[in-house]
Amino acid sequence: MKKFLKVGSLFILMCFAAINVQAQKFGYVNSQAILAEMPEVKQAEANLEALQKQLQKKLQDGMNKLQQDYIAIQQKVERGELSPKQQEDEAKKLQDRQNQLAQEEQGMVQQIQEKRAKELNPILEKVNKAIADVAKENGFQFIFEQGVLLYFEESQDVSALVKAKL
Repeated sequence: MKKFLKVGSLFILMCFAAINVQAQKFGYVNSQAILAEMPEVKQAEANLEALQKQLQKKLQDGMNKLQQDYIAIQQKVERGELSPKQQEDEAKKLQDRQNQLAQEEQGMVQQIQEKRAKELNPILEKVNKAIADVAKENGFQFIFEQGVLLYFEESQDVSALVKAKL
């Protein structure tokens, strides 16, 4: 009798576990496709591209000026207008300017990264909130990113629901 109760209890627990697993609802979303369609993202990318072009032009102008100065000094050396001490001084000045340009380039990269975060973080937060809202409204326990799923059913794609929420 005790064995029958143990087996019966185990059977009932397994049934409840199976029901709980079946009750969980999973979905997936393609956030890259959603972001690509958002006008805010397109505007942010345009702003970043404009900033990047502006910074690149400034850096290129500095590099061109450095190159012109190098050629001018080289011509003076060939004509014998600079003493060895003056040559060393000029070479040091050029090296310092080259180092300064390298630092400016690193600063520009950092500035672009900061601008990208400033522009895109609010958009990403908006998309994440929409995903969370869709999950709550439709009873999804889990929503995955499509790019990392090994298998999925098209019927579980909640991207359209997220787009509608935005």
